[in-house]
Amino acid sequence: MTQQSESNTTTATTGSSATATTDPTGTTHPAAPAGRSRPAATTDPAGTPLPPTPSPASPLAPSPASPLAPFPPHAEPRPLGERRVWPRTFHDRLTAPLPGLKAMARFAREGAVRPGREGLADIPRLPFAPGPLPRVDTRTVAVTWAGHASWVVRIGGLTVLTDPVWSRRILGTPARITPVGVAWEALPPVDAVVISHNHYDHLDAPTLRRLPRDTPVFAPAGLGRWFQRRRFTRVTELDWWEAAELSGVRFDFVPAHHWSKRTLTDTCRTLWGGWVLTDPDGQRVYFAGDTGYGHWFGRIGRRYPGIDLALLPIGAYDPRWWLSDVHCDPEEAVRAAQDLGARRMAPMHWGTFILSAEPVLEPLTRVRTAWEKAGLDREDLWDLPVGGSRVLE
Repeated sequence: MTQQSESNTTTATTGSSATATTDPTGTTHPAAPAGRSRPAATTDPAGTPLPPTPSPASPLAPSPASPLAPFPPHAEPRPLGERRVWPRTFHDRLTAPLPGLKAMARFAREGAVRPGREGLADIPRLPFAPGPLPRVDTRTVAVTWAGHASWVVRIGGLTVLTDPVWSRRILGTPARITPVGVAWEALPPVDAVVISHNHYDHLDAPTLRRLPRDTPVFAPAGLGRWFQRRRFTRVTELDWWEAAELSGVRFDFVPAHHWSKRTLTDTCRTLWGGWVLTDPDGQRVYFAGDTGYGHWFGRIGRRYPGIDLALLPIGAYDPRWWLSDVHCDPEEAVRAAQDLGARRMAPMHWGTFILSAEPVLEPLTRVRTAWEKAGLDREDLWDLPVGGSRVLE
């Protein structure tokens, strides 16, 4: 995967034998102790300073929790529903080139978007166990997997839906192979919705039409107009590393290795990313949305230390030559959880829609194997069935 170049933005402050540094936000960082050098700060494509990239660890070695403070400091929350002007395109945020003519020709020759007959044979074995939503209070964090990237997250007294898709079918794919894990009628009042990007399996107009139009929506930069055309009145668009707050819960929008497109003419016209939700007690859930593996995970973990639960995609990865830049495979998802420093991981983005060629049950078996090989505690892999719930203790 090709990472974007980042410019050196460190400046020296004179007046002592050891130099202090000032980042682009104007924050001065202490000088490194004598005899030790301080790596230069860098900026991401949005102009935000980032910590130096750590040297890579063993791919499946457990990562110790970082005692370091967030770097850079978290952004001040932006006003809810703020009207903003965005760039015409976000192509500069891509971490890998989009497929060109040669790749398209190869895919036409040998690409596959469905498993073979043997790969589909396990559909009846896909885990599906709907149950009642857990009872929660304002200090309880609980998650329920509705299927694909749709979660019911209960945090800080709020009920938050992630990329809600309750439709039986989405454009360009066969119908769901497992039912929705939570009946719409069983949902408590929805306090907020977070959207990762505009692909049809993550932004579903028929589902969103079921919501009251004053439901708070947190969306990537550039996507607000889509909601406003549908008469949603409380839409907050954010760039990477920006945040907003609702009833004491903080919503931070963070980078992902992906892209956006909904029509023939809007490639990368809106941003894509994941969300870090933090309650007033500091309990933290990371929702990755849709993403390939890459450098952003370590930087998200450095900036948001203490992630209690990471909701990470493990499916839609085969063939790898075609999908590796934009979709994690199960082993990469485990590595991503370690890079994040997450205490627990819940797999998603599998077992719901057929989007690629791997056997339907393979993502689950591979993620369990990768978790075990990494030497991680089995209790910290929340491999829920569709409709299953867990409460953060």
